[in-house]
Amino acid sequence: MTQAKSKKQSFDRWTDEGLAELRSEIGTEIIGPPGFITEATRDGIRHFALGIGDENPLWLDEDYAAKSPHGGLIAPPFILFAMNRTAWGARGLRGIHSMFSGAYFEWHRTIRLGDRLTSKTTLKDIEVKQESKFAGRTIKQIREVTFRDSAGEVVAVSRPYSFRMERDAASAKGKYGKLTQAHYTPDEYARIAAEYDQEVRRGNDPRYWQDVEIGESLPHVVKGPLTVTDIIVWLLGFGGQWLRAHGDAVRWYRRHPKGGIPNSFGAYEPPEIVHWDDDLARRVGVPAAYDYGPQRMSWLGHLMTNWMGDHGFLRNMDVQVRRFNLVGDTTWCRGKVAEKWQEGRNHLVRCEILAEDQRGEVTAKGTATVELPSKGT
Repeated sequence: MTQAKSKKQSFDRWTDEGLAELRSEIGTEIIGPPGFITEATRDGIRHFALGIGDENPLWLDEDYAAKSPHGGLIAPPFILFAMNRTAWGARGLRGIHSMFSGAYFEWHRTIRLGDRLTSKTTLKDIEVKQESKFAGRTIKQIREVTFRDSAGEVVAVSRPYSFRMERDAASAKGKYGKLTQAHYTPDEYARIAAEYDQEVRRGNDPRYWQDVEIGESLPHVVKGPLTVTDIIVWLLGFGGQWLRAHGDAVRWYRRHPKGGIPNSFGAYEPPEIVHWDDDLARRVGVPAAYDYGPQRMSWLGHLMTNWMGDHGFLRNMDVQVRRFNLVGDTTWCRGKVAEKWQEGRNHLVRCEILAEDQRGEVTAKGTATVELPSKGT
């Protein structure tokens, strides 16, 4: 597959031939490296939970978890992001930038301490958007991931998608050119910091289905102001997609020459540096470094597990990542109850959820369905 290049552009452009080659892979398995976490160990669970700022004792305190309905440590639902490296970033159009844009997750059971999960990723579909405000013609890549335990039983299924766009086109469009980074006075920062102390976690007090009212708000969760350190700690739990060092990195760039981007001193870096390097972020049309989409989805997962408590079960979540969350931004994860119903013996609640920044702009939105205990059963 070839990529066209002009004298004026610094990055590759995608071609009809490249798109045709990618379409030919629909329905086939995407083979990649193992997940950053291959087993839900104590350390793996702890690193991921702290990476998203979720101090729920179900993930961190063995004595507490042993007395819970689960009988031991379990993992945050979105630890699945760390257990697969092929699904969250698009593959197949070398040199064309990829941005994670959302996913649907469905869990069949909780992820427990000691679970060794395998996953299979397939390319489900390709959609071409002829004109977008951000980068002109873009490509939506939809994948499907099935996670299984050591017995072969399905633990979860996800359908993530990413948009591929030409970096130069996104930079030229300048859609986010007027978006400025946040700055906080000491008092403003103190008010945000105080919200962490006010976080409400349901814990071992059952939230019964009968007590839930349609329209009621979920206690919010705050994240930020986002720092590069927050992103580093997230990566300690998530692991990244193309993060390699020294000889391992050099050999990978030789095998994947479009995977490396020269930095200011001529060494190669992975595309992921847009998450901590302002210069490359600007070169792809974003005013500054920004968070990971899976990171924000995991924050919304934190919102839901806080609300449902130890006796609840997160059935599914469907989230669109809609705008950039720049380093410096503060995010409030919010939700409200939209619907409740019975499905056989199961008692279910659907919530509308969103992530909102200090500008009042919604940067992610979607729905989540939880199963709650019922009185008298």
